[in-house]
Amino acid sequence: MRAVCWKGTNKVEVDNVPDPKILNPRDAIVKITSTAICGSDLHLYDGFNPTMKSGDILGHEFMGEIVELGSGVKEGNERNNGQPLAVGDRVVVPFTISCGSCFFCQRTLWSLCDNSNPNAWMAEKLMGHSPSGLFGYSHLTGGYAGGQAEYARVPFADVGLFKIPDELTDEQVLFLTDIFPTGYMAAENCNIQPGDTVAVWGCGPVGQFGIRSAFLLGAERVIAIDRVPERLQMAKEGGAEVLNFEEVEVGDALKEMTSGRGPDSVMDAVGMEAHGMGLEGIYDKVKQAVRLETDRPNVLRQAIVACRKGGTVSVPGVYTGFVDKIPMGAFMNKGLTMKTGQTHVHRYLRPLTDLIQQGKIDPSFLITHRLPLEQAPHAYEIFKHKQDNCVKVVLKPGQAAV
Repeated sequence: MRAVCWKGTNKVEVDNVPDPKILNPRDAIVKITSTAICGSDLHLYDGFNPTMKSGDILGHEFMGEIVELGSGVKEGNERNNGQPLAVGDRVVVPFTISCGSCFFCQRTLWSLCDNSNPNAWMAEKLMGHSPSGLFGYSHLTGGYAGGQAEYARVPFADVGLFKIPDELTDEQVLFLTDIFPTGYMAAENCNIQPGDTVAVWGCGPVGQFGIRSAFLLGAERVIAIDRVPERLQMAKEGGAEVLNFEEVEVGDALKEMTSGRGPDSVMDAVGMEAHGMGLEGIYDKVKQAVRLETDRPNVLRQAIVACRKGGTVSVPGVYTGFVDKIPMGAFMNKGLTMKTGQTHVHRYLRPLTDLIQQGKIDPSFLITHRLPLEQAPHAYEIFKHKQDNCVKVVLKPGQAAV
């Protein structure tokens, strides 16, 4: 089959690789019909996540059709109304791999699964703790082949695979795999009350879903912060007020917009590769370059300082290691709450599908580019550098290159 393979920092290629096989009775093989490039894929592309090996298959946002089921995939799950899976079913695949039976899965903390990351010891040494196994996201999270390919093996398929209603298109449901639940959980973590103002740093795909989810959960105002014109425009179309951080001092602007109090909750939808302004930005880049700091927390600092007293800091942006100069004095003395973590995707599959079916949101608004899988190297470049007004790329396996 054809697959997008990591070949080193800032280099991917579409190669011929062996087809996946059933390795465990609870496995399934999915023929992929749509897959996407995620912002967190750029952390691998840019070389910030260790343990990548040349030839690793990328991608954790994918869906398709079941073509083979292991003998142990007999029972349905509650997200599929108890109906068993069958060859031919259209399914989305959560990016988090979850066993369904451990302490954490039983409490719907799916991304904290104890049994799906065989390399948990490695993640604990490098990141401080291990999440569940993740598709296509380095050997720190299991070394699982990803979904930017023609086919994928899905472990614990009886727990993870979610059947898609016939009337919904791939583009309406593809982002259930990651970024729609991630944005929704980030907004849910904000503890939004009627009349609240939420500030969102980062108008990439997760930020866009965070904005719309905040409104769905009852926010009165959302203030979106970025510097890329097309992303700010998309946020504005979603109902947000916008700030360009290259044109204003964000902290001062937020105070002015909230009568000096600050937003009720704040969301860091950027994470470890945040662009910093001024001396702090230079400090983070230098320390990261010499590996004295693994992540750049410029946005996290801003968010903590900006949030009102007693507010909530929600962090869907990916961090992998250690950061410096966090304003813990402000965090403690304001009485802030922080909520974060990899997304418990399984928890949100049914309720978010219901929102799509009810017409309350159409996630396909996010797609700006549709390309054949064979053009993945070009897609990574335009996505990374935000060229050609690119916000989100969907790749189509089997489609002829143009």
